Amino acid sequence: MDSDRRGQWLRGVLDLCVLALLRDGESYGYQLAQSLDAAGVGPIQGGTLYPVLLRLQRTGLVTARWREGDSGPARKYYQLTDDGRAALRHGGNAWLAFVAPVTGIVTKGVDG
Repeated sequence: MDSDRRGQWLRGVLDLCVLALLRDGESYGYQLAQSLDAAGVGPIQGGTLYPVLLRLQRTGLVTARWREGDSGPARKYYQLTDDGRAALRHGGNAWLAFVAPVTGIVTKGVDG
């Protein structure tokens, strides 16, 4: 059940996490997956991440462009748009407003 719960939570915030990772500059899918894992979100498979990136691109929150690799195949790099930055601010504030009371409730349940 814990992996099911984690998957449900992740589906709700993965867009926001990707936008936040792109805040400081462009990145490609594998690099984003590594950053998510390093941040403690856990391993994210391409079948989960790439549809999110495509949706963000289609909605105008990120742009994408192919760039030749120094050693290896070309990579698709994603970059935040102005609309993406606005969505990150709005979504980030909404997430923080949501998670604070949930944390308070859960903390009382765990401590008590």
